Amino acid sequence: MTGPRLSVLLPCRNAAAHLPEAIASIEAQTFTDFEVLAVDDGSTDATAALLEAWAARDERVRVLRTAPRGLVQALATALAAAAGELVARMDADDVAEPDRLARQVALLDARPDVVACGTRVRYFPRAAVRDGARRYERWLNSLVEPDELARDVFVECPIAHPALVARRAAVLAAGGYRDPGWPEDYDLVLRLWAAGGRLANVPAVLLHWRERPDRSSRTDPRYSADAFRRCKVHHLRRTLLRAEPGRGAAHGPAAGDDGGPAACRSAVVWGAGPVGKRFARELLREGVPLAGFVDLDPRKIGQRIYDVPVVGPPDVGRFRGALALAAVGSPGAREEIRAALGAAGWREGVDYVAVA
Repeated sequence: MTGPRLSVLLPCRNAAAHLPEAIASIEAQTFTDFEVLAVDDGSTDATAALLEAWAARDERVRVLRTAPRGLVQALATALAAAAGELVARMDADDVAEPDRLARQVALLDARPDVVACGTRVRYFPRAAVRDGARRYERWLNSLVEPDELARDVFVECPIAHPALVARRAAVLAAGGYRDPGWPEDYDLVLRLWAAGGRLANVPAVLLHWRERPDRSSRTDPRYSADAFRRCKVHHLRRTLLRAEPGRGAAHGPAAGDDGGPAACRSAVVWGAGPVGKRFARELLREGVPLAGFVDLDPRKIGQRIYDVPVVGPPDVGRFRGALALAAVGSPGAREEIRAALGAAGWREGVDYVAVA
């Protein structure tokens, strides 16, 4: 007897208020060759009873009950128990469209080079969705093809984690889920990318992502702006900032990834405002040589910040060989920087990358 094609990883902690909606949306999937690994992470409400009732009526559902250990451990528990060739993520308070899994499996079947895919998403209820979440939603939903996701992989996580479907072998080869003190989903996606994996999104809204003031991304320091920045610099240090070219989408994992990063290139930060300066501080903390800053503001040009010069865009060529990091968060700035660097002959993903 063969196992299921796909395993749904469903961590739950005190999720009774919204879990029935999530369950109903999984039950309604047109793709049916799946199992559900539902991890009750020490719930104190009716979550366990709801999961057990579901398992009693659907033999595809397995309930794994643990002490409260947190999301990452719950995901690791589910992944370890998964039998499917593919693994899918689902949160206990979200709602999937009926054809979500079918369309993602079809994408992965049609494109063997793609190791993981997401979908477009829509936050709900809309009255609770803040401007930042709406910006992320618009940006995320603009990324479909692998080249688009690879181009923006250091801007933000280009796959919504609750919408992820990935090849289990690739996830395990990348090290599975871990808790390095920053977002576990972004960390996993960056490791898949660094190993040479191609990423994509189905160009349809197939997941409705519940916005709540008590979401971990709002309350847990592992999802703060500082934590995201640490995550980006950590992975840049081991990929695009490596002193020697590697493999994969641009550069593979550094040889010293387990015990410390290999030697790295210097970096030039495009943007001497608050975003760029915070990024530069993290680069220096990680031991990345800082070559300089590029900025449009004539008041900044000619100054020195962190003991390196600030120059205008026409002088960016003096930093040839360094990795340019576009670290300006204002609307439209990313495209302007890309245009300027492209016109100067710099190659995206090799000579420069957007990080904000």
